[in-house]
Amino acid sequence: MSTLPASEPPALTGFAFAGDPLDRADRLRDDAEALFGLWPRARVIVLTREGEAFADATGQLAAPSGTDLGGGPGTAIFLGLREDVAWFAVEADSVPFEAAQRVDLRRAAATWPGFEAGVFALARAMFYWRSRNRFCGLCGGEVEFRRAGYQGRCLQCGADHYPRVDPAVIVAVSDGERLLLGRQSAWPARRYSVIAGFVEPGESLEQTVAREVLEETGVRVRHCRYLGAQPWPFPGALMLGFSAEAEPDVPQVDDELEDARWFTFEEIAAALERREGDSDEGLLLSPRISIARSLIDHWYAGMLARRAS
Repeated sequence: MSTLPASEPPALTGFAFAGDPLDRADRLRDDAEALFGLWPRARVIVLTREGEAFADATGQLAAPSGTDLGGGPGTAIFLGLREDVAWFAVEADSVPFEAAQRVDLRRAAATWPGFEAGVFALARAMFYWRSRNRFCGLCGGEVEFRRAGYQGRCLQCGADHYPRVDPAVIVAVSDGERLLLGRQSAWPARRYSVIAGFVEPGESLEQTVAREVLEETGVRVRHCRYLGAQPWPFPGALMLGFSAEAEPDVPQVDDELEDARWFTFEEIAAALERREGDSDEGLLLSPRISIARSLIDHWYAGMLARRAS
């Protein structure tokens, strides 16, 4: 299997968590004095144990300053810098601060500015990792978090633990005229999306694309091309987006999907105009915050350009 030719339309855009990043400022994670100096002017995102962020009455981020909270960073996670302002994350039960609302990450991705949604995603992923690594996987000893939250050290055997990200491919598969989409049984009625799956040990990304598409749908991939990536903090994946050309095989689903089928250009065009609350029986696509939707948009734009030429 080879990659697609370079004529493929470039650049995925429009999905959440992938723009306007923080300076992670790794150099400061061991500098307690510098972090303490940044604390008074810092912005602090406050998360509940359920992973929701504090928000104001309008539903936008309520991030107090370090001065508002008092003291110093203590056990707060240092997220990074934006220009000369530091960003930290704390758990709600550790600070004397209240807010009008709690907002989950999907709502934030759809309604907050991209930078703030990205900070929320980072904070949530870090707390998720920490909550599942309080004890050492090697000896069972208690783990102490260091380097401003980015390293766990076992107090018993001395093993170090670091935040984990799970790579997964997500791919818009076409037979040249149609787009292959599948659905899981737990999804809202009529919703379909592109094919995705986790990378297994010893695989290249291209091998994962071919294997996952074949396993989930029975369709044979001929070529694929990498297009872009999205951090997907539900809870901690990195979605690696591809387009692929495949044989026009009849889809046959395994136990991961409820259904898979080929959709025509006209069906995708109609679905792009449709919203989830619409009362008709047509196709529903992935939400706009996801790279899945951007891959569908990308395929549609390429087909539109080809038909216009």
